Amino acid sequence: MSSGPLVLAIDLGMTSTKCALFDKTGARIHATTIQISYPLITDRSGRAEIGTRELAVAFDQCIVQSIEAARAFHGSKSFQIAAVGISCFWHSLIGLDSKGNPLTEVITSADSRCLEDAARLRKRWKEKKIHHSTGCMVRTSYWPAKLAWLKRTDKELWKRAARWVSAGEWLFERWCGTGICSPGMASGTGLFRSEELQWDTSLLKSLGVSKSKLNPVGETICGIQPGRAIGFRELKNSKWIPALGEGAASNLGSGVMSLDKMMLQIEASATLQIMGKGIIPKIPSPFGLFCYRVDPERYLQGGAISNAGNLRSWCFEQLRLPENPLDLELEMAKRQVPNHGLLVSPLWIGENASSMQERLPGMIIGLNPTTTALDIFQATTEAVYCRIARIAQKLQKIAPDSPQLIVSGSIRNSPSSLQRLADILGKALYPSSETESALRGAAVFALERIGYNVSPIPLGLPIQPDEQRTLRYRELMTAQMRFEQRFLKETKQNKSI
Repeated sequence: MSSGPLVLAIDLGMTSTKCALFDKTGARIHATTIQISYPLITDRSGRAEIGTRELAVAFDQCIVQSIEAARAFHGSKSFQIAAVGISCFWHSLIGLDSKGNPLTEVITSADSRCLEDAARLRKRWKEKKIHHSTGCMVRTSYWPAKLAWLKRTDKELWKRAARWVSAGEWLFERWCGTGICSPGMASGTGLFRSEELQWDTSLLKSLGVSKSKLNPVGETICGIQPGRAIGFRELKNSKWIPALGEGAASNLGSGVMSLDKMMLQIEASATLQIMGKGIIPKIPSPFGLFCYRVDPERYLQGGAISNAGNLRSWCFEQLRLPENPLDLELEMAKRQVPNHGLLVSPLWIGENASSMQERLPGMIIGLNPTTTALDIFQATTEAVYCRIARIAQKLQKIAPDSPQLIVSGSIRNSPSSLQRLADILGKALYPSSETESALRGAAVFALERIGYNVSPIPLGLPIQPDEQRTLRYRELMTAQMRFEQRFLKETKQNKSI
């Protein structure tokens, strides 16, 4: 570990919160890494929430345990934490009362109970015009549909709500006493004009939401509240940086900060994106992709899917797969092409995919008496990767020729998954050497804010695609798309009868 300031990084995810200390070079002190999990609460109505109490406890305990681990690591030597950086999953929504207490749980981007409200808004608004100005579509992932749904279904809550905030803003306020929304987090709401760096007052008026019910947008660095500092002498003079979006943090953490590189982060959800500097391009992102702010100087363009690692977890929970991870890895390495005869629509929960077909359900087609658990696992995995490939096709339209594709997240632990992904994308993959890119990105962002520039981390050896397997997977992708289109067409026809 180098001498100099230490920063505490916190990564708020949809199923866990992670925390660790980093030195001025962006190197993680592994002994201080803490992770605390919590459930994503789902049901058939489309609910996808995190308990506010569970999230707050995880956030607080991660900080406590990470600092305790740092004390043990340093022994009798005292240390100070110069800054605290926070990465937070985008699009979360919490209603607060006048005292700043939650009136709702954390409504995540995957929550699709506002499906009908999103459809109604699209009839009232010009979606492509809004996509051009906000970088967001009018879909269930974003705040407009969620606010419209809450206003329609819970009038008492709507009256009581004094403010609407993201999870990162709420937790920042609990520790620092100030409600601030960073430009990056604001740009993920669907209510922010990224070029002007201000809330879209016309959209707010249409929704019946006053600007006073949203936190001010800014990058004000704050200190910890005196009461919170008790017992944490190391945090007494720390500078807390308002939360940035998890996707942006992943790019920063992996050193993907220019248009010649593309970042793929796969955890519970997955994002594929590029980062640019300066003014957001006048040419809008292809319809179906997003364009968010990282900060006033940088922007992020790309696409996301809500169903990724969480489907892998579902398979482990529900299917009779080999219990030994090594045995499963060996079995999957043998299955290099899709010979299972299955088509999967991998939309177990509300989707934020490039197709943005919100009415598509999760489906497995082609089951027969010979179908095995491994067949379903393989087909589900391939379906997820095919949707990532569809985002890549859209992103190629605005990215330079053949940008280097950096991969981060839990997929790095599975060589067979990396090879399958490379084959489906038809592109070489470069694994990031940092297993926790969003966590490191929060540290890098905090270091930038206190005057330090962090060098990119080294990459692993490329995983090259196999040309013949890529051709097989293109056939699978085409079949998947045709099936989805046929299903939507038949659904529409049945509704009109």
